[in-house]
Amino acid sequence: MAWYQTLLVLIGVLVLFMALGLPVVFAFFATNLVGAYVFMGGENGILQLMRNAVDSVQSFALLPIPLFILMGEIMFHTGVAARAIDAVDKLIARVPGRLSLVAIIGGTIFSSLSGSTIANTAMLGSTLLPEMYRRGYKPSISIGPIVAVGGLAMLIPPSALAVLLGSIAQIPIGELLIASIVPALILAALFFAYVIVRCRLDPSLAPAYEVSELDWRERLMPFVKYVLPLSAIFVVVVGSIIGGIATPTESAALGAAASLIAAAAYRRLTRRNFVVSVRQTLRFTVMTLFIICGSITFSQIMAFSQASNGLSAAVLGAGLTPLALLAGMLLILLFLGCFMDQVSMMMITVPLFMPLVQQSGFEPVWFGVLMLMCLEISLATPPFGLLLFVAKGASPETSMRDIIFSVAPFVALALSVVVLLIAVPQLTLWLPRLMAP
Repeated sequence: MAWYQTLLVLIGVLVLFMALGLPVVFAFFATNLVGAYVFMGGENGILQLMRNAVDSVQSFALLPIPLFILMGEIMFHTGVAARAIDAVDKLIARVPGRLSLVAIIGGTIFSSLSGSTIANTAMLGSTLLPEMYRRGYKPSISIGPIVAVGGLAMLIPPSALAVLLGSIAQIPIGELLIASIVPALILAALFFAYVIVRCRLDPSLAPAYEVSELDWRERLMPFVKYVLPLSAIFVVVVGSIIGGIATPTESAALGAAASLIAAAAYRRLTRRNFVVSVRQTLRFTVMTLFIICGSITFSQIMAFSQASNGLSAAVLGAGLTPLALLAGMLLILLFLGCFMDQVSMMMITVPLFMPLVQQSGFEPVWFGVLMLMCLEISLATPPFGLLLFVAKGASPETSMRDIIFSVAPFVALALSVVVLLIAVPQLTLWLPRLMAP
């Protein structure tokens, strides 16, 4: 069987199972069973598939996933992150779009404490949206910043999805986590600047209102009490990786322990919210490990059947320039993001893209960050952008049309950052190169 026939069979079976309503993870497992039986020697192939699946989740490099998830769940369920948002609110004085700026700053801070985009968006939406609407903010300047900054949790450590991508694509996890920081900060700065400019040009979007007169001590003390200690957790996690003091797994353990200590120090850690945090962590971890099993074994079947090698040879033999090849891969991600969730996109595209990346000579860490950027953008692209529905849940009275239009300028800003990272790869790579050998 020719490589393209093999590829059509595997993708066709996968699409069939998904069309029948099978969850994506189990659709991959079913496809893997069919592929192993057909292309790897019948029952022996299935036995080998089972061994590969077990080996794929026994890697020590996967331990940051549950630890980063636990870190974010503790911050969310204990309410410590919400107090940090309140502290930022007190610090910011009278500026155009004040509450939208609070959402951007607070969302960036919470992104550094949680690897969950959903938790980030849900917390900001439930905390700030009611107050925004009460103050007369238009949806275009209230929902847009919350959805946009919610996606930063995919980029800023501790990002569980970055760990998942690094594990599946065989990209150094520590370098990928560190490389995502600068693009995320550029995004946050652009969002901040956009809100200020837009509100200055059209003050009716975010009507000014009287802010409680507080002296500098009253403004600074909540920030010192709730924001700086939590920021120290981020510094410990990232600094230990850059300095070579700890591996990503060890830094994740430090972060999880620091989150527990912080929640206990603020007297917010109870038996109930601890149990809820652990349960949620177990749920997401088990789901993630299933995903890794399905994706890695799918990649192995693709390699064993020569489908991935055949596709790579055909694409590279087409005479495309490296830039055209890169643009094609990123456009595929953006297109898929309109219809699929991020994990499904990773499972389908990574086995096809990474051989092309390696043979084209692209820097894997750089490509990984570009891929994370496209995945982050796809969280807010219609019709099935996940964060659009989270925002709809936080604001049922707002139409989906208004939500999409409010997010569109921020999607455009994120796309401009993707172009910038392609044009200037050093923005992505300089920080990982500071890491101690």
